Amino acid sequence: MNDTLKLAVLEGKSATTDQSAEERMYREIYDAIMEHRLPAKTKLAEQSLAEIYQLARHGVRKVLGQLAADGLVDLEPNRGAFIASPSEQEAQDMFELRQSLEQLVLEKIVQSTTHDKATQLTALREMVERERTAYMQGDRSLWIRLSADFHIELAKLSGNQLLVDMLRRLVSRTTLLISSLEASGAPASAQPCSFDEHLNVITALEQKDRTTALHAMAHHLEQCACRTQKKADKGFDLRAALGKSRSA
Repeated sequence: MNDTLKLAVLEGKSATTDQSAEERMYREIYDAIMEHRLPAKTKLAEQSLAEIYQLARHGVRKVLGQLAADGLVDLEPNRGAFIASPSEQEAQDMFELRQSLEQLVLEKIVQSTTHDKATQLTALREMVERERTAYMQGDRSLWIRLSADFHIELAKLSGNQLLVDMLRRLVSRTTLLISSLEASGAPASAQPCSFDEHLNVITALEQKDRTTALHAMAHHLEQCACRTQKKADKGFDLRAALGKSRSA
């Protein structure tokens, strides 16, 4: 699995006809996790996935390994692969780490003197507007993906690739902790990774208001940390969650 694929997934690009089975498997499992169709602790049985995607077992293991590297799947010796289910302590530790790392991101952006920073912030604002539109139109998959990817794209403005890589894993894994609230009818302020909170951060950065930007991000992450993960259903159907019929 390569970085081009992961970037396409995170940017919400659709599958193409020449996309490999491995790429399709990664994308569809990624979407199912982000939409909470695959709850925490769900087992990803290699044999079932091999049948669903017409892949050899080594291909399935390759994709599961990439999902594990991205923090979305836990690989347990002699048991197999499971959708990651961070403990309460791990959740606390991850959000604490995210607070520190994302504050560092903002500090570096504020200090940056690159001539295209205004253009980059405008692009981020457009991303958040797409996030808002996806939410309003009920496109839960795109909304959740854009909501998570906002933090990655913001980190890229820091110019520190290691910081980006660390946050990518943390953002993916902490997204698993967010409760699967109904997208329709719930106020935006109660939703995880609110687009309004994202805009507050961007506006402060555009105004070069360091204090407000840091406060807005800290508040935003506190709201994200308040969400809890869903429990896996005992009679869970892996095929159904991935949108695959028995005859597929």
